[in-house]
Amino acid sequence: MITASGSSAQGLGDYSSYGRMLRLKAFQALSYGGKLNKAHFLKAPTILSTLSRPRLPPVLASFSSVSAQPELQEPASVPAPPPPYAPDIETVLSYHERTKHSFQKYADGPHGLDWTNQPNPFRRYQGLSHVPLRHYPLNMSPPDQMAYSKAFTGFTDVQILSKAAVSQLFYDSCALSAWKKAGDSLWSLRINPSSGNLHPTEVYFISGTMLGLHDKPFVAHYCPKEHAFEIKGEIPYDLWVEMKRDLPNDVVFIGLTSIHWREAWKYGERAFRYCHHDIGHILGAISMAGIGIGWDAILVDGWGNDALDHLLGVHDRKTITPGSPQKGQYPELEQEQAVCLVACFPGKRKVNWGFRSTTEPIGEVTGGIVPSEVVARTVGPRMSQARWQGRASQLSTDHVWWDIIDKVAAASRKPTAPIPVFTKPVPLQTGLTSIYKPYTLREVIIRRRSAVTMDSKHVLSMDAFYQILSKALPSGPGAEVQGETAQFPFRVLPWKSEVHLAIFVHKVAGLSKGLYFLIRNSEHEQSLQQALRPDFTWHRPDKCPLTLPLYRLAEADCEKLATQVSCFQEIGGAGCFSVGMIARLDVVKEKGAWMYPRLHWECGVLGQLLYLEAHAFGVSATGIGCYFDDPVHDILGIKGKEFQSLYHLSVGAAVEDKRIAGLPPYPAPKSKDTKPPEPPLFK
Repeated sequence: MITASGSSAQGLGDYSSYGRMLRLKAFQALSYGGKLNKAHFLKAPTILSTLSRPRLPPVLASFSSVSAQPELQEPASVPAPPPPYAPDIETVLSYHERTKHSFQKYADGPHGLDWTNQPNPFRRYQGLSHVPLRHYPLNMSPPDQMAYSKAFTGFTDVQILSKAAVSQLFYDSCALSAWKKAGDSLWSLRINPSSGNLHPTEVYFISGTMLGLHDKPFVAHYCPKEHAFEIKGEIPYDLWVEMKRDLPNDVVFIGLTSIHWREAWKYGERAFRYCHHDIGHILGAISMAGIGIGWDAILVDGWGNDALDHLLGVHDRKTITPGSPQKGQYPELEQEQAVCLVACFPGKRKVNWGFRSTTEPIGEVTGGIVPSEVVARTVGPRMSQARWQGRASQLSTDHVWWDIIDKVAAASRKPTAPIPVFTKPVPLQTGLTSIYKPYTLREVIIRRRSAVTMDSKHVLSMDAFYQILSKALPSGPGAEVQGETAQFPFRVLPWKSEVHLAIFVHKVAGLSKGLYFLIRNSEHEQSLQQALRPDFTWHRPDKCPLTLPLYRLAEADCEKLATQVSCFQEIGGAGCFSVGMIARLDVVKEKGAWMYPRLHWECGVLGQLLYLEAHAFGVSATGIGCYFDDPVHDILGIKGKEFQSLYHLSVGAAVEDKRIAGLPPYPAPKSKDTKPPEPPLFK
């Protein structure tokens, strides 16, 4: 029996025979009404390929150089970003090919799961005390809190920078949402979803002096189990002032790090992909939580990985000696790698002067250079001398080392390159906002769950389907041209959209079953039509809003097909619709290897939005990381590597498992001899 956890170290076998078979079946399904009978089923092979895997070339990591400079100086001119480094690009593209699932074999992973060494999802820094944050459960929310239907219209009820605002920002983005109990098993859920509920991301808060938190600029580690901070280190005051240059005065930062081992424990080599999906989900969660307090959030992507390592105190990592056994005690695998930094600040707010009202541009950023050249040069040497406190807690006793993850992580590091930063106007909202359920924004955020099983008979309304896709547009539902990331939560990203949606429509009232496509960047439309199957119709579906770039490619019943390409998971075809996120991978060649994880971030942000939209209509969703990569491409007719599928997600009505009891997130329940449940076989 084939499992998603993979087999022994095997290479990508000859795919041609299965590719030809799939193309034939996909053509039959999409061209002849999609009547998939038993003769059309796509069977997985019973014997895995035993071809050896080709070795990747050595990684030559590209880092920015930061010269030692004890005092801050005036910045010089902003240097041009370095050109893409070809060996790193080859490394990440080879990794992508190597970690594809196919009918012949799954990407390399563990043969089984070592439950005694499942990584602890909660990291603590031993020796540090908690600084408790305020709790904001739903039953304490004010009666006039923001409705979800109005959440995308702009910044209202803007809160000033305070411990209370920061507490709610974290409570609604990174905290626990519930505990679940079934028999002797007890496990937690979080606001942000995670592959296998393993949560590889650690979250940090960087701020100036704040009443009730700390009396100096500081870096704090967030503890979701307790909803509290651990003050890990302090920032020199003059460096903090320079960090804020060209940003709103009330700015604070959220830093994200990743522990690849948490995902690799279950998913092996493919874990790097899932770690960065999780980064995207948290970015989306931060952006949506900010709406509730009237704050904006933007990714300050000029900060490179090396500078972030020093800022967050996760530098000086140790490496495993090449040639070491794959299994052993490797605390090096539990080290964190800094990933990105988000600037958060109050948005534009209306001020009543008595005789007139005006809007203060306190939340505007108009081309400021972030980080400044001074910070880029000095943050490394200055923060490496900081007094970092606490010792990171151990997550597992024994480990399995997937060295390809270390290689692709090194190759995809981004050099620090100060770049202009802008905030964007909130786009005009159009559509049928009145058809949402009468939920508040916080109700949707906190009650979000990942469906395990879906009701195969539930039908989604056409209006709801179109409204969900309108919210999935980066530039807003009223924009004539798509691409600019201006709508929540996509506005957190500084680049134009590179991800589109291939949609299997299963059960949407008034719409033909079949394969559809949503173009999220108008500049890619022509290249997409050239890359996809030439016999697709590109027909505008009935009653589709004029500004929604949605096309029906072919009519067919694709439920079985969607199930089969989702690693035979029924949830892929049992919902109302499922999506494949098709990214323009050529941007990696154009900009650099560091864009590879960022494409996964965009997929994660998009996935977070789809989760929330589904719940706002009273249904659910679940992310699907286990899918057969090239069979999906064959269905679409993609033959080259310009566009690739990076993430899948299914939307439908969840079937409740009444054997599982729900408990409030705080305080954490106390139970003896409880153990985490076995996660489902597939992600």
